[in-house]
Amino acid sequence: MRAKILVVDDDAGHLSMLRTVLSGWGYLPEGATDGEQAVAMVRGKAYDAVLLDVRMAGMGGMEALSRIREYNPAVPVIIMTAYSSVETAVSALKTGAYDYLTKPLDLDVLRLTLDRALDHMRLAAENETLRRKLATGVAGPEIIGASKAMRELFTLIGMVAPTEATVLVTGESGTGKELVARAIHAGSARAGGSLVAVNCAALSETLLESELFGHEKGAFTGAEKRREGRFMAADKGSIFLDEIGEIAQPVQAKLLRVIQEREIQRVGGDRPIGVDVRILAATNRDLKKEVEAGRFREDLYYRLNVVSVPVPPLRERCEDIPLLAQHFLLRFAEKNRKRIKGFTPSAMDHLVRCPWPGNVRELENAVERAVILSVGEYVTERELPLCEGGHPVEGPAEAGGATGLAGRPLDDVEREVILATLASCGGNKSEAARVLGITRATLHKKLKKYGEE
Repeated sequence: MRAKILVVDDDAGHLSMLRTVLSGWGYLPEGATDGEQAVAMVRGKAYDAVLLDVRMAGMGGMEALSRIREYNPAVPVIIMTAYSSVETAVSALKTGAYDYLTKPLDLDVLRLTLDRALDHMRLAAENETLRRKLATGVAGPEIIGASKAMRELFTLIGMVAPTEATVLVTGESGTGKELVARAIHAGSARAGGSLVAVNCAALSETLLESELFGHEKGAFTGAEKRREGRFMAADKGSIFLDEIGEIAQPVQAKLLRVIQEREIQRVGGDRPIGVDVRILAATNRDLKKEVEAGRFREDLYYRLNVVSVPVPPLRERCEDIPLLAQHFLLRFAEKNRKRIKGFTPSAMDHLVRCPWPGNVRELENAVERAVILSVGEYVTERELPLCEGGHPVEGPAEAGGATGLAGRPLDDVEREVILATLASCGGNKSEAARVLGITRATLHKKLKKYGEE
């Protein structure tokens, strides 16, 4: 479906040009010549985005922005103005503008900004739809994502959950494997029973065996009374064995028997006890390689891996980062009693560019830290941690250092700093101009001077 864009500008020529350009890009543009008309049109029809001029006769752009946000805070509003200033940009962003562009517009930047705004809105809508569908199904509200990889994961969860199959959830650390296991349990016929989770990596061999199967009184020093294990606690429900690749081989053998015979034997006990439990396991290891190395039993591997549910790493679903980041921001803002609305565009770009080797857990920690450090209504890049393995993204400050700049012509230094800043901003000239503290028109002149335009 073609996106509907409302263009608001009291310059008839500029308005007509933008409508023609947007039509050529496949959008459905409509026009308004003042803020009051724009607010009325937004109240009467759903638009996918708004391009809004600041200086207009009658109701100005900033007041119109505020009124539009009051009525529909979800629609992205991109501010346009020929009067570039830091104060105007900050005011627009605080009022809720998605981004800020200066006239004369660079059409490439406009298209990039508009496409990005529409993508964010589409992802938010798709995620909300998925969450509504899954609210009575399997995934629950904590599994967030609208990317192709996550849609495939949701489909697989929906297929596996109603069965009694043993499931092996695989994926890197921090991807949310336990959430997937909980979603599978919630979508099963066992949802009325308990889901008992055990972190196999946190316990020694002896303690893990006792934890899983229980023990009889006097079975070992300190066993002063009989204890029921986690398998008995999960009877008629499910048990989630996290980090299954970490368990020692003697416990592997006993676990294999549980899967095969559906019965356990307490440590120090002499009789088997039947259990009705569905087993869900997870690992961040390649269990096939562990089998080949002789560290994991092959027969247990095949018993556990009846159905494999791989959870994608965050770097393979970068389009979900804005959804996840906003979700964490709202949660931690409420927890810390802070009034924070969202991220500035440059902060969100920073989040999307980071590789996140720790996956969703690392992103969650970064957002919590940013919320705690933030002093305004929007999280900025300053509150976010460095990325790329703990090193800063290369920018003007890392482009050579003072030693590398000494003794060089000023024009060369300026050119290098400008190009490095532009590269760190992903080619977004408006953002680069803001970082450099100059207007977009000045940046354009300097790029032209250095033959880069």
